[in-house]
Amino acid sequence: MAEHREFFYRRLHSFLGVVPIGIFLVQHLTVNHFAVYGEESFNKAAGFMGGLPFVLLLEIFVIYLPILFHAILGVYIVFTARNNTGRYGFFRNWMYILQRITGIVTLIFIAWHVFETRVQIGLGNAEANYSLMEGILTNPIMFWFYLIGVVSTVFHFANGLWSFLVTWGLTQSPRSQRISTYFCLVVFFVVSYLGVRTLIQFAYGV
Repeated sequence: MAEHREFFYRRLHSFLGVVPIGIFLVQHLTVNHFAVYGEESFNKAAGFMGGLPFVLLLEIFVIYLPILFHAILGVYIVFTARNNTGRYGFFRNWMYILQRITGIVTLIFIAWHVFETRVQIGLGNAEANYSLMEGILTNPIMFWFYLIGVVSTVFHFANGLWSFLVTWGLTQSPRSQRISTYFCLVVFFVVSYLGVRTLIQFAYGV
């Protein structure tokens, strides 16, 4: 019974990490990347997203609750699952460790980012526009905090995508897992570029 429960939790955890959290991450960084094309482009994109019907409900049920569930399930799995790292090679063992480290960093980063942006906007202390992020990221300490946070979050997603493919039985053979490793590596670099390039734009205007 315990094994079935663990199996269910692992599947749910991996599913939430990709759908909807991973999809939202890519969408969020893509919209933010409009900043590269100028303040007006970013404000239009942010305004469009903020003006979606039932945006608060979408944020709660598509973003915040899945992230909360994913974080809680992640902690549960770390402390209750049997350690299977001996089954994998040196590279995958390191990915296993980094996945857990980046999970903690990502949780801290997301909590702060939401407080600094969405909460402040909700309280009427800020507006969802270019100036908000520019004001945050021109502080060198916050720039590096966001840089580490974004890269950590993207790594956690990309490596979690590899685990998702294995957990859901989509990549079972060594060859398919090797191919998915290269694919997830490309995802990591492409999505990281979107995020980091946007941060540089906000911080330095280039």
